[in-house]
Amino acid sequence: MDTHHRSHDACNGAGRNLARLRSRASGFFESLSVAELAREAPRHLWISDWSRIANDYLVTAETVRKDGSAQTAGEAWLCGLTALEVARSLACPGDLDHVDFADKVGHSLRSFADDAGPAVERVEIDGPDQGMLTGFFLPVRRPGPTAPVVICVSDAGTSLGSMVSRLLPASLCRGMSLLFVDAGHLSIRRRSRAEQAFQCWLDYLEARPDVDPQRIAIYGEGVGAAHASRLAFSDRRIAAAICDGGLATPVMRRAWLRRSSGLEPAVDDGIADDGIASDASRPSRRIPCPLLVVVGSRSMVTEQDALKLQAGYRQAGADCAVAVPNRIPHPLGEVENFVAVDDFIFEWLDGKLGPARRLDAVTYL
Repeated sequence: MDTHHRSHDACNGAGRNLARLRSRASGFFESLSVAELAREAPRHLWISDWSRIANDYLVTAETVRKDGSAQTAGEAWLCGLTALEVARSLACPGDLDHVDFADKVGHSLRSFADDAGPAVERVEIDGPDQGMLTGFFLPVRRPGPTAPVVICVSDAGTSLGSMVSRLLPASLCRGMSLLFVDAGHLSIRRRSRAEQAFQCWLDYLEARPDVDPQRIAIYGEGVGAAHASRLAFSDRRIAAAICDGGLATPVMRRAWLRRSSGLEPAVDDGIADDGIASDASRPSRRIPCPLLVVVGSRSMVTEQDALKLQAGYRQAGADCAVAVPNRIPHPLGEVENFVAVDDFIFEWLDGKLGPARRLDAVTYL
């Protein structure tokens, strides 16, 4: 990537500039060198470069919003969020201390919501045990009587803002609404309560006049992928699911029991020496709706296990697809082309909730 990047084009509010930036980011990820990624100097240069790009867009957003152009400002906020997410994905612990990443993401999301006006709704509904559930509803931009909706469930270890900052730009021109739900407070120990909470969200969506109740999907990341699987198993109102297929739940439950009891891992942990879940760890039930398993950090599922799960589904004539992101390793972790992954997820959702389109059963991104 050229460290002396040219200034970005003026945002036009129609999404074209955001599409160009996302294409640029995806191309950047695809061209990353493993050798250079392992070195601090190039990585810090890339982080600095994408942070400057983000700042350019955020300054533009602040400027145009003062002129009353909310649509153009909204696109600039989304461009800034995308660039910030690129910088974050390249960073190791400590790399972003000087960038105030969380503050910038939070400010950008609040400003986007302010500029979008009533288009972004903060929703509070009654939950189980007289508790309150909070989420954010983003209605589809295209006019129409009803639209499909995707319940987006964040990982317990990741802020909801990080998920929103990635998925909002990816969903800008899609024909579906989004409901963002934080899974951080939903414990594995209170599994029945978590399922009741998601059923409350389904009841809420069914009651909305702008939602098509026959086209409700759920998408979960990390622990959220396990919640998504359980809801897709138990509730026939889910029309499509991006989840872990139930693969991670037994392993997560045993890991939690070991941590809480202070015991060492048992010999029969459900994990073979190569890190693949044993047959005993695989779910005995099948999700009745179409499902997509995204391998890696999004669902804690290995490629081998996902392919075995898919083989079982296909043998039964069920609809199960697998996406395998291109993950680039470096000494302190790995980098994933989140732009390509998010675009594919929404393309898959389009095919299940909208016009039918043919996608490969296994997709390597």
